Amino acid sequence: HVQVVESGGGLVQAGASLRLSCTASGRTFSGLAMGWFRQTPGMEREFVAAISRSGGSNTYADSVKGRFIISRDNNKNTVVLQMNSLKPEDTAVYYCAADPDMYYGGSDPKRYDYWGQGTQVTVSS
Repeated sequence: HVQVVESGGGLVQAGASLRLSCTASGRTFSGLAMGWFRQTPGMEREFVAAISRSGGSNTYADSVKGRFIISRDNNKNTVVLQMNSLKPEDTAVYYCAADPDMYYGGSDPKRYDYWGQGTQVTVSS
């Protein structure tokens, strides 16, 4: 079983930056594709970004492209989502997800086997 834990959420003003971190344990971290998703009340979980096992390939939702950066350090079992130029519409609970079967990760939440508990990000206008 893989345990996924997020940290780094909080309340910031529009235009600010925030850094989310996620650790995964219970399996070799470099064997996991990782992704970030977000969810607001009453809405489906939305893809934000994904990164391949090696960290050499990543994908982003159009809504965050150019503002968010996903990276990973396989030596520290950590994936980071650097969020810049935050907007009020970025307000959501952010979830980190891990999957041992995909190499590149992806935008379909159903393909991820392991999830963190979520961390709240609130952006005020």
